Amino acid sequence: MHDHGDRNGDGGPARPDGARALLSELVRIDSVNPALVEGAAGEDGIARFVEAWAAARGFEARRLEPVAGRPSVVVTARGGGGGRILMLNAHLDTVGVLGMDAPFEPRIEGGRLYARGALDMKSGLAACMAALEGAAAAGVRGDVVLSAVADEEHASIGTAAVLEEVSADAAVVAEPSNLELHLAHRGFAVYDVRTRGVASHTSQPQRGVNAVAHMGRVLAEIDRLHAELSGREPHALAGHGSAQAVRVQGGEELFVTPAACLLSYERRTLPGESREAVEAEVARMLERAGEGVSGFDAAAELALLREPFEVGAAEPIVALAREHAARVLGREPVVAGAPYWTDAALLQAAGIPALVLGPKGEGLHAADEHVELASVDALQRILTGIATAFCA
Repeated sequence: MHDHGDRNGDGGPARPDGARALLSELVRIDSVNPALVEGAAGEDGIARFVEAWAAARGFEARRLEPVAGRPSVVVTARGGGGGRILMLNAHLDTVGVLGMDAPFEPRIEGGRLYARGALDMKSGLAACMAALEGAAAAGVRGDVVLSAVADEEHASIGTAAVLEEVSADAAVVAEPSNLELHLAHRGFAVYDVRTRGVASHTSQPQRGVNAVAHMGRVLAEIDRLHAELSGREPHALAGHGSAQAVRVQGGEELFVTPAACLLSYERRTLPGESREAVEAEVARMLERAGEGVSGFDAAAELALLREPFEVGAAEPIVALAREHAARVLGREPVVAGAPYWTDAALLQAAGIPALVLGPKGEGLHAADEHVELASVDALQRILTGIATAFCA
């Protein structure tokens, strides 16, 4: 067993190439999510890498595969007994590689590593793996668990499967956070909104009902709601909720009054906003859109729901994260909210206090995705310190 971390758990020197070396190997493995890109490789190859890494170090590794070809791996470093259990969470999948040259070949320039998944989130995965090894070498009493999960970029089937089998006293999700502590983020609800009309020849519009025109009234209500949400008091960490149309499909052919129109509607929700309140909001929105309009027929169906996330600042895992981040960074860490949704919401909902803490970089889901390597080193040291102290 090799120690990639700080044996004292105090943010001291970590082997500098621990997480870096793992990162270079991880990004070479194509793990594009097949739910996003038809026929993509998926997580099997990278899951096998994590399993082999764990086996070589004597750690327990358990594969969870509720959907064939979409495995997650739970790696456990058993402690001496009696300590708390910490889960480090990182996802194996990436988005697609459109517009990228050599997306799986790591390229280092100016202290940055460029590749698909470099930032989102194989650097976080690498730091978690190195931190698990470092905390185990320190001789902790509690267990350190790595949940290396599938499908975070789509439906989070990986973390959902892990939570059916594994529990912990706290968790750190290593999504990119610019080395800030993210203690909250928004959720989202996606609705399929349909308007129905009556087809007619467009030369005789009075004989038809235009579903596209009626959807236009729905779009106007979405803009009105978004303006209202932007004017409300923001959440201290998560900011404002939002409402937006993201895709519209309508009409059958030229010279035919459209009989159907479909809208994908996204509502970003704040901590404290319930599913029931959002559903009532959608119903009121459609009611207003149809006021005084003959033949208006609209309905909304929930397609995807992800709850918002917030963890209490007084949780022990938050205090430890602040302490070890400050020690490694030489300053108090920024406490903020994540701009995007993460699996921290699922962990928190399962009763596991969680926070988001990951590396710095830019180009999320873009062709120039990259991570700052110095931040990967820092993250490894912070996570090692947190795990060693929490599980001591």
